[in-house]
Amino acid sequence: MSACPLCPRTAPDGQHLCQLHAGELRGWLTEIPEQALLLAEEFVARSMRPAQGRVGGTGQAVAPVPVDLRVLALLGPGRYDPEGPDDDGQAPIAATLGAWAGHIAYHHPAAHRDPHGIARLQPCDQASPRHGETITGWCDWLTAYLPYALTLPLAAGLYDALGTLVRRLRHLTHTTPQQHPRAAPCPACDLCTLVRTDGRWHIHCLGCGHQLTPDEYDQHAATYLLEHTDESDQSAA
Repeated sequence: MSACPLCPRTAPDGQHLCQLHAGELRGWLTEIPEQALLLAEEFVARSMRPAQGRVGGTGQAVAPVPVDLRVLALLGPGRYDPEGPDDDGQAPIAATLGAWAGHIAYHHPAAHRDPHGIARLQPCDQASPRHGETITGWCDWLTAYLPYALTLPLAAGLYDALGTLVRRLRHLTHTTPQQHPRAAPCPACDLCTLVRTDGRWHIHCLGCGHQLTPDEYDQHAATYLLEHTDESDQSAA
């Protein structure tokens, strides 16, 4: 195991982020398309609705809601360079995601045969999301290749970039996924810090980063309850 560059925890063998921060990355990739949709529906679509007056068509029309330029910048086209100067916080969502996908793809070896039939490995030319170069398409691609990205030193940079993006989105939408504490303690560190976060499949520990599927947690909780019930009965006897 190696040290996580973002905290004192250790990362699994061959990876560059601990389980806690890797889990946050997965959660953000699920959250970003939902936040982008909320921006489009609440800010852009509402501002484009035709002005309406009183019932019957008489009276002064209501002025349209002005569009927040920060929202247009996030949802519009643009460029982003993962290896360039510090991000000024203005890069569009799709450009940021696409640039990081391309950066990861460049490190991913691709097998091909040269004109002589000899098998060779070389970096991929580009990332190609299956469902198109949209915010959702890029997030799906990054989720699929996240296990590989976590083996690269760039994982910490990806975490910082997506963390900055998510904070901007939450600031605009005023929407943050809620954490729901679980009753049973973490089976890895024994701390009562297991939570379920909206939008994330795994139940995870805020202390050590350990993850459990819902079924694994249910089984663990049932075993924990049974063990402590037996201990209480023995004490009472």
